[in-house]
Formats: sequence, structure tokens, C-alpha cells
Amino acid sequence: MPTSFTSRFFKGLTGLGRNRKQLLMMLVDTVLLAFSVWGAYSLRFGVLFVPSLEQLLLMMAAPALSIPFFIPFGLYRSVVRYMGEHALWAIIKSVGFSAIIWSTLAFMTSMTGGEGVPRSVPVIYALLAVMMIGASRFGARWVLWLPVRRQFSGRQVLIYGTGSSGRQLAAALQGGQELFPAGFIDDDPELLGKDLDGLRVYSISQIGGVIEKFDIHDVIVTLSSDSNLKRQAVVKLLEEYPVKVRILPAVAEIANGKHLVNMVREVDIGDLLGRDPVAADPKLIGKDITGKVVMVTGAGGSIGSELCRQVVARAPSRLILLEASEHALYQIDRSLGGFAACEVVPCLGSVGDRSLVVRLLERYGVQTIYHAAAHKHVPLVECNIAEGVSNNVFGSRTLAAAALEHGVETFVLISTDKAVRPTNAMGATKRWAEIVMQECDRQAQAEGRRQRFCAVRFGNVLGSSGSVIPLFKEQIGKGGPVTVTHEEVTRYFMSIHEAVELVIQAGSMAAGGEIFLLDMGEPVKIIDLARNMVRLAGHEVRDAVNPDGDIDIVVTGLRPGEKLYEELLIADENAQPTAHPKIMKAVEPGLEAPELDALLKRAGKLIADGDEEPLRKLLLEVAS
Repeated sequence: MPTSFTSRFFKGLTGLGRNRKQLLMMLVDTVLLAFSVWGAYSLRFGVLFVPSLEQLLLMMAAPALSIPFFIPFGLYRSVVRYMGEHALWAIIKSVGFSAIIWSTLAFMTSMTGGEGVPRSVPVIYALLAVMMIGASRFGARWVLWLPVRRQFSGRQVLIYGTGSSGRQLAAALQGGQELFPAGFIDDDPELLGKDLDGLRVYSISQIGGVIEKFDIHDVIVTLSSDSNLKRQAVVKLLEEYPVKVRILPAVAEIANGKHLVNMVREVDIGDLLGRDPVAADPKLIGKDITGKVVMVTGAGGSIGSELCRQVVARAPSRLILLEASEHALYQIDRSLGGFAACEVVPCLGSVGDRSLVVRLLERYGVQTIYHAAAHKHVPLVECNIAEGVSNNVFGSRTLAAAALEHGVETFVLISTDKAVRPTNAMGATKRWAEIVMQECDRQAQAEGRRQRFCAVRFGNVLGSSGSVIPLFKEQIGKGGPVTVTHEEVTRYFMSIHEAVELVIQAGSMAAGGEIFLLDMGEPVKIIDLARNMVRLAGHEVRDAVNPDGDIDIVVTGLRPGEKLYEELLIADENAQPTAHPKIMKAVEPGLEAPELDALLKRAGKLIADGDEEPLRKLLLEVAS
């Protein structure tokens, strides 16, 4: 009950309009100033002073004379929550001026025959007024930050360095919603133990205690570029603690464009389409993960690694990482080690290795599989069709068949919009993988197994290894040109985080055999995306309209097998809504087991014989 009342009080206080807040501060100052005069008299005479009518009027004159000075000195302009120590100097100046005026009035009263004012009273009044006005401001700031600190519990960061960059960063974080600065770390003895902009400055020797006290997970180092040796020493020191260390480039370097390209963040869906992702449904997001043994294939890829991060956040009992690339497996295993509360098992190998897959399923009792392993670069698969089929089709078949045999509860295939009426080998292999998944689900249903096999089909994810975003960033970093295959080519886009969240939720909704479709919004022109990326990097596009621009955009022509636009459905009437507004499901035609087996046998022979062109024709014939 008290907590609820406190929350309502803080909400009501912060929700007041600006004018009302200023009026409230004036009323508080009026009371404090009048009390300061009375306190000055009481301290001077050593008793609780009882004023006469004239003295009472003189006391009330203090706020009447002071408030007009407080206004031009900015005491009512600053936002209390973000008020810094500079406000104390403004309080001293404004109170000092008002005390002089009040003293003049007081001594004039003495000259006109009043009872007079002891000479020490104005001095004591000024001191009390500075202390009380200052205490009210900084006390209010501390109280207003209490609910914010509770809100950001576990998401507080330390800022190493109290220079201009550090203080600007602190102000930015205080106004944000993701992280909250718990304080500064600095080795300047003059600042230790003091508050800067409402944040305490701690010494280097106090780091361990501060990290434990505030549950710190991140430390941001804000040292200038001319102190590389010092920055190296600081980073080495921080490595002793269980925190992630980040480096903030100097503001001057950013202004000169030195770090702009590297700081171009992953383009968000809202930047492109003007819409925000829908919040994840908590009932769906953990259904197939929490307390279960989960395997992610292709765990080191762009989609797979994000799947791993979101899976460990939902408290599985164990996470199995299956990845064919040693470097990619090392990277994702290392990144998960800092925050994964469950056991993470890194496994180096291919989904096409049946003995490895069976051994993992049997040893760990896998309950959920997210199958993201695939060759997905259209031009590379077009040049290596046999390998694309071996990995994307036969690898998926090996994994799905083993999952069916060993009782895996949920199998989710990560598919692509390129599987719809494909014009390239990569898209065709993903459609074959969908058909394999559908057949495994039919077998599970026919045998009465409580197993679910489904696929989730979506377009490009921004920032993935197969996306144009990394390519554009690299080209911009080199000064251009930025290459676009066609002026009219369009693609659906979604952020990796949102796509993976929806994949997990779609898998939780599966009854078996579905092909889920993610709502990708409106398609985006790639050439418009290129122009946006150039502008985000702080440059101008050089073209006929702007010949003095910085970077050219060159149209290179469509690559083999590339479409001008992508689709999510084989037949538009097949889309059906689900309980989630951003997820639909399609009823797509499959193949009967004998026909599928015959086709797979035929494809296997073509691979063995090295006949890639007939293999490509077979792929597209079945998938179209």
C-alpha cells in the first residue's frame, strides 16, 4: 500500500505541467525564506523568537524581495531532476543579492524608529537561506530519481571519466529508457566523493564495491584519444571485474567523421517503414524454451546468433549450439558466456552429419530445434548448386528425420520469401526444405506422435550476413561507390531482433505442418535504402542533381536468378490470420512421401554425377 501511494505521488508530481511546477517551487521557496529569517533571529537571540507585527512583516518581505531575483538567475528554469552543481552558484548569487536588499530594508526600518535588526541577522539569514534553498533543490532531485533507479535496477552503468564526453553521455542516458548511469569513476582527487549532475564520483579503488552495490553489467570508458596508454591501462584494470567494457569515441573525433561509418547503427524497421515492432507475447515467447533443452543450428550466423541470445534470455535448461564454422561457433559461444544462466554446449559440425546429429539428440534429450543452418547467399549458391542442395535440402532432411525419430517436440525451420516461385537455386532449395519439413510432420501426425514441425518464412533481415546493410556500410566506409542491382528492385525488411522474436512465437503457435509468414510491412526500394545509408553516414549522394556530392550510387544490373521483388505466398488466397497480428500462416501444397523420396534420390544421383545444370532445372521444376 505505501509503495502504491509513493508511486502515485511520484507520478502525480512529475505529471504536473511546467507552470504548476514553477508555482510549487515558488511557494516552497516563500516558506523557506520566511523560515530562514525567523531562524536567523532565533539563532541570534538563542531562543525561539516570537516576532512583533513589524518584525513579522519584515520576515515576509524576505521572500517578496527574493523571488524576483530568483527568476532572472534561472532558479525556476532548470529541471530539478537534471540540475547540476552549477545551480548552487546561482542560488548563492540570487540569495546574496536578495539578502543585501532585505538588509537595506531592515536597517531603514531601524532608522525609522522600529525595534531594529541586529547586524548579524542578515548574515545568518543569507547562510540559512542558501542551505535551505539548496537542500530543497538537491533533496527534490534525489527523491525524484528514486523511482527511476528502481526502474533501471540491473541496467545501470558506470561511466569512467568525468570530462565533457562523460557528462554528455550521462545526460543522454538519464533522458533515455534503456540504461541509467549509476555514477562516475575518476582518479581526480578533487572530485572524489562529490556529485556531478546528480551522480556520485567514485575512486578507482571503489569499483568493485560499486559494481556489486548497483548490480553493474557495463562500464563505458570516456577518455580522449590523446590518452591511449591510459585508456589501455583502464581497460586492463576493468577486465578483472565481471562487466562489459565499452569505449566512447571522443566527441571531436565523431564531429570530424572519424567514427561515423562504424557508428551507423543497424537500420531499424521504424526508420524504413515508419512503424514500430509489436511487443512480444510473454505467453508465446517462452513456451518452447523455458526449462527445455533447445538446439539452434547455424548458431553462429546472423539469424542463429540472435536466436541463441533470445533463447538464453528465456531460461532454457540447456542450449546446444550446432555450427559448421569454427570461428562463428567460437564467437557466439564466447558472447553467450557472459550472461547465459543455463549450460551452453558448443558443437562443431554439420546438420548433414547424421551420426553427430543423432548423438546430440540422444545425449542431451533435445526438445526444441530452431533450424537456421543454410547457405543463403543467392549468387554463391547459384555457382555452387550441388553444395547448396546438399546443405539446404539433404542437411534439413537429415536433421528433421532425426528429430522425428528421437521425439523432438518442436522443430522450426527458418525459411525465406525466396522460396516462393523461386527463380534461383537458393530459393528453390529452401522450398524443398519446407516440403521435407511438411512430410516429417505428416509422418508424426499419422503415427500419433505429439511432435510439431513448422517453417517460418520471411524476407530480408537488416544487418544479416546476407543483407545489403553490411555491404553498403563497407562500400560507404571506402568512399563508394554503393552498388545497387536495379533501380526498381524492392525487398521486404525487418530487424533481426523482431524477426527472431516472431519466429519463436510462431513456433509456439504451431499445431504442425504450417508455414508461417511474418508481416514484413511494405516493400522498400533498395536504391532508397542506399541513399538513406549514405545520409546516415553523414555524406551526400553524388548524382546529376548534386554533382558535388560525396558518394556515387551505381546500378550494376540484376544478378543471375535475382528477382525485382519478392513474395511471401505461392497463392495469395492461402494466407490465414493467427492470434498474433504480425504472424500469418499459409496452406501450401506438399508432396507425398513416395514422390518426395524419388525426387530426393534423383537429386542425390545428380549431385554424385556432378550434373549441376540438370540439378538446377529439377530444383526449380519442383519448387515452382
